Amino acid sequence: MEPRTPGEIRLQRQAEPEAAIAAETRTLVIGPYQTRRDAAGEPRPPLARLDEAVGLAAAIELDVADKLLVTVQQIRPSTFLGKGRVEEIGGRIEAEGIRLVVMDCALSPVQQRNLEKAWGVKVIDRTGLILEIFGRRASTREGTLQVEHAHLAYQRSRLVRSWTHLERQRGGFGFLGGPGETQIEADRRMIQERMTRIERDLETVTRTRGLHRRSRRRVPYPIVALVGYTNAGKSTLFNRLTQAEVRAEDMLFATLDPTARAIKLPHGETAILSDTVGFISDLPTMLIAAFRATLEDVIEADILLHVRDIAHEDAEAQGADVAQVLAELGIEPDADRIIEVWNKSDLLDEAERERLLNLSRPNGSTETPRPVLLSALTGEGIDRLMSRIEARIAATRTSFAVILEPAQGAELHWLYENAEVLDRREDSEGAMHLVVRVAPEKEPRFLNRFGAARRLRGGG
Repeated sequence: MEPRTPGEIRLQRQAEPEAAIAAETRTLVIGPYQTRRDAAGEPRPPLARLDEAVGLAAAIELDVADKLLVTVQQIRPSTFLGKGRVEEIGGRIEAEGIRLVVMDCALSPVQQRNLEKAWGVKVIDRTGLILEIFGRRASTREGTLQVEHAHLAYQRSRLVRSWTHLERQRGGFGFLGGPGETQIEADRRMIQERMTRIERDLETVTRTRGLHRRSRRRVPYPIVALVGYTNAGKSTLFNRLTQAEVRAEDMLFATLDPTARAIKLPHGETAILSDTVGFISDLPTMLIAAFRATLEDVIEADILLHVRDIAHEDAEAQGADVAQVLAELGIEPDADRIIEVWNKSDLLDEAERERLLNLSRPNGSTETPRPVLLSALTGEGIDRLMSRIEARIAATRTSFAVILEPAQGAELHWLYENAEVLDRREDSEGAMHLVVRVAPEKEPRFLNRFGAARRLRGGG
């Protein structure tokens, strides 16, 4: 006879191998949102927040059987939810055969443990879910180490095993019953020893990354970094601009590890385009540190492309979340180096698309930067974006008029390799008259070689 109460279910689950529990992931996603937080100006409607949590669960192929929106008047220290709600949800879990509950909030270790005891199933909170996604998606050595470190730090406070990561760190051995005091102490020691080893490995990786960054500075190309909310279309735009094949799917956190490729701007200048991890509301702070490599590209970038899914119902709230993360990195949202990109114009109806296109057209004012409306999927508006990137880079550079004799082929080749040739014409005697734009770091070498060049006003 099947067990009927949550306690009986819990006892049966404890008697099953952990691999079997992990394999059956029929999931209930719960959105326990405080009413007073919403009243205080939470920009995202509760249903939209719950749908995002369902998307996070789907990103690691959980079988989301149901979702539940719960209004929370006051957070209970023991279970987050009130006693009546806990019992009501317990009945629903039993009736629907739920094996995993995702709580779209931050649970304390005590709250998580008490909910698991009450419901007889594994419970993870928003931080645990995002850590799980990052653990599956990270592929570079540094990304893998950082995610593992963040996950172990999260686990250490709970002293219970995760349904995926921690048993892998243990080499796969499990226990039929709950861990006793001796096992908890062994867990704590094992976690700390592993974290110490990871920290040593990360020091080596960090030194290597620093060497790579210094080598990039010796060949100084402008860096353009893509930032934006997860699933805003950054990787699709990256692929469109670079003809690369970075994973791009309609999925939250489809790509995590930083990727960089060279691109050619309209006048032949080379720039480095960097794709970064997508941001999300309530992103665990430990994961901001975990992807330091990606965020360093953002901090050091000459231009930031803030990619927004302009067709999303929560586009404004998502944009505010990204601006908040950038501010935490010391980047003001209205900084001159930020270009706002309104992506997914192909999903708009004709009237809305025309309205946004009018809003994005330059108005002759240099004080109000205009966004660029485009579709990374179809390619519409890409030319406008490339021109805007080049114009933004050009604003920091100086243009010169250069005259070369027909025999100065080596000098002409140098200009094409080290500067932007904006204009070129020949006079009746074969002399070449060029207008070139030079990066600040290359000006000394340029002037040493072309001392007769004439500086132009307005950057060319």
